[in-house]
Amino acid sequence: MPLFRKILVPIDGSDTSDKAMRTALDMAREALGTVRFVHVIDDDRHLTSYEFSADLRTYAHDNAKQLLQKAMDAASAMGVNAESHVVDKPRQRLGESVADEAAVWGADLVVLGTHGRRGLGRMLLGSGAEQVIRLSPVPVLVVRGD
Repeated sequence: MPLFRKILVPIDGSDTSDKAMRTALDMAREALGTVRFVHVIDDDRHLTSYEFSADLRTYAHDNAKQLLQKAMDAASAMGVNAESHVVDKPRQRLGESVADEAAVWGADLVVLGTHGRRGLGRMLLGSGAEQVIRLSPVPVLVVRGD
């Protein structure tokens, strides 16, 4: 089994995302690798003509920094090398942003959680995990929520 040394982990603060983060940290610790946590500010403009106000965008960035700091603290506690990055590309879907980040950073693996949407919710909102799987230039490990 190959060792993945550069693991990209998209996080959103959900329990499922936290589970994927812990999985990635375990893998990185075992491989003496590095984890890069990313939070994508997904403003859903690809679905509507709605545009974030300056205040809402500031709030989204502040929230992203808090989520990423929590992940960095978890990595530090486990002795795993880590870095973090906020991705804010208006009108770009989550899957595109994660795939771009994986390519630019040179990731060996993407580890992400899935909420397991089905039916109408998946049809209307799409599956973020499915987008990443389709577009990622590297293997993707999908961690299911409870």
